[in-house]
Amino acid sequence: MYAAGQGVARDDQQYIFWVRKAADQGYAVAQDALGYIYLDGRGIPKDEQQAAAWFRKAADQGYVPAQNKLGFLYQNGEGVEKDDYQAVAWFRKAARQGFAPAQDRLGFIYQNGEGVPKDVQQAVAWFRKAADQGYAPSQDRLGYMYLNGEGIAKDEQQAVAWYRKAANQGYAFAQYSLGAMYANGRGVPKDDQQAVV
Repeated sequence: MYAAGQGVARDDQQYIFWVRKAADQGYAVAQDALGYIYLDGRGIPKDEQQAAAWFRKAADQGYVPAQNKLGFLYQNGEGVEKDDYQAVAWFRKAARQGFAPAQDRLGFIYQNGEGVPKDVQQAVAWFRKAADQGYAPSQDRLGYMYLNGEGIAKDEQQAVAWYRKAANQGYAFAQYSLGAMYANGRGVPKDDQQAVV
């Protein structure tokens, strides 16, 4: 309530005070929130190492969003030593629990061979898990994989179908890709008016 100014005046110091109280008692959601406070420097000096420490506390309790965030910290070397192996391990923990953003990231990692051997079939499998949950970035990536026949049989109609799902959610990359499909008549009849839309 203090963070958003709902029912009380917005007050970052009160927000931090109460979040820290809950985090110190082991509440994973608060530990995750405190990680973001330190990472963003909201109301306190920015401290990536403290952020990583709080994310780890939440992640070690199985809090999936914190596991995913810890994966990004290891991938980018923020507050921890850059370590692709650790990044993949944390993304995998979150992905196996059905967390779509982690599934998407794991697909991207396999697609590009970052910290793991490149494996486009694994990439497709992880993109599909997230896409089937309605996660627009993965729907877009799955469209790309179908369009280019990466890790899956090339199928322009399937590419259009996945681009459309993501585009209908307002995902800009997919909207552009869908426009290009209409402009070039790939997977759909050529339609300049739909391309413009």
